[in-house]
Amino acid sequence: MSIPVVDFGASSLNEENVADEQIHNLSKELESALTGVGFVFLQNSGITQEEVDRVMAISKTFLLQPDEEKQPFSRKSIANNPNHGWVRLEIERLNPNRPEDLKESFNVTSLNPDIKWPSGAAKGFREIQTSFFRRCTELGLRVLRVMALSLGLDPEVFLSAHTLIGNEGNCTTLRSLYYPSVNHEKVKEGQLRCGEHSDYGSITLLFSSSGGLQVQSRSGEFVCVPHVPGAVLLNVADLMQRWTSDRFVSVVHRVLLPPVGDSSTRQSLAFFIQPDDEALITCCDGSSKYPPVTGGGYLNERFKASYGQN
Repeated sequence: MSIPVVDFGASSLNEENVADEQIHNLSKELESALTGVGFVFLQNSGITQEEVDRVMAISKTFLLQPDEEKQPFSRKSIANNPNHGWVRLEIERLNPNRPEDLKESFNVTSLNPDIKWPSGAAKGFREIQTSFFRRCTELGLRVLRVMALSLGLDPEVFLSAHTLIGNEGNCTTLRSLYYPSVNHEKVKEGQLRCGEHSDYGSITLLFSSSGGLQVQSRSGEFVCVPHVPGAVLLNVADLMQRWTSDRFVSVVHRVLLPPVGDSSTRQSLAFFIQPDDEALITCCDGSSKYPPVTGGGYLNERFKASYGQN
């Protein structure tokens, strides 16, 4: 299995007026990738490598600070935005059957101007993160529109359930992830940088600094995902699979430990696009293959499994 590559130029952030024929061709390519593999590289999305590098640089500045400097911005410390903030190393367990993941992160879930943001050493953190959040939002909405068209649906079918991104009532999250170097002598049995899991919401946009990600094929084998500078890695998440009655497939993936003797670190930016909390997700083909569920209700159940009592 290989990850398909699709030129998204026809609907990129740099395009305003696109011919119907171009969008039709793009939608068919995207449909083939997301029904067959569930992952696809988007080239010419309009988001540049320079933008990605800028967010990674400021994120790393914050995440390399001592824990006591990051503690005031911890996840669940911000009223009305429980997923916003810093997640320390070894607190999350995306595969409940493995030890805690060897990664830490900062989640941007809300653009509310009243939220306290890191400053100090991470000068410009808020501006850089929120600007990238908005760019990813625009790209994600364009992707959702093309995905709806690829299934012969009204383009508003998915868009109408994502009207509150960046505000209360929607948990779409820009997650800046940092995987520190690994001391293999201290690693717990079965521990990974990120355990096997599928994503929770509609779709995910991923930008990474290096390899390490593996995707599970239909046969159950894990396949290494190449690093493609400048491209966005898009994958289907669980609610979208339910929404489309399994037309689009949400695929299990993981991040391995580096080999013994490899002291390299890893960074990635994941933009998890989530339906509005109150959006009711029902099978868009009119079937009852999956029972209705709200975006927020489904997400909360998945968070319970990932974080346990934390």
